[in-house]
Amino acid sequence: MRPRVVTALVASVAGVALQWLGRTYGSTGEERRRPLPGDELVEAPQVITNHATTINAPAASVWPWLVQMGWGRGQWYTARWVDKLLFPHNGPSADTIVPEFQNLNVGDKVLDGPPETNCSFTVEGLEENRYLLLHSREHLPPGWRRRGAGIDFTWVFVLEDLGDGRTRLLFRCRSRLWPWWVEVVYIAAMIPADFVMSRQMLRGVSRRVEGGRVRPTQRETA
Repeated sequence: MRPRVVTALVASVAGVALQWLGRTYGSTGEERRRPLPGDELVEAPQVITNHATTINAPAASVWPWLVQMGWGRGQWYTARWVDKLLFPHNGPSADTIVPEFQNLNVGDKVLDGPPETNCSFTVEGLEENRYLLLHSREHLPPGWRRRGAGIDFTWVFVLEDLGDGRTRLLFRCRSRLWPWWVEVVYIAAMIPADFVMSRQMLRGVSRRVEGGRVRPTQRETA
């Protein structure tokens, strides 16, 4: 077999693997089929991704870390190399629970980048220690929007008490995109990137919760 053919074959297999991981990493078949809050907000999505992890702590210990997520808040708990590679505008993620970021309500805006980028989520629903639902119709370059491109997607973070002091954290994204070329770009580029981001985010939450990395903030000790 010629080297170019082998290279193309390897690249093809790697691409399929990244697509699968980008859609399913850490989740079970049952979790992927399960209805979750907010599924009804995006009708006929072309892309659905599900990621999950088990955290050795009760849901009440996980919840404060979810509530403070967002740009200019606690960030998304991804490693710094991921931020620099994929999200260069992101600052370091919080290693503490920050009291001033704990008050989140339906209708609030959660930024996903500097204000001038017009990338934000709206809090569509939340129930303490159970789920946080974010919804966005932004997150596209302005030039794309002027060409009629659009995106409508939700992020939902669901906490399931496993009954033994552990919590299952399930993260689902449902996306509808238009026109066809936006869908192609999203599937080709964003789903593999989503595997990296989601895996890092879930690991980041787990490390913070399980490691007990809850220290007084500078404001509390001042």
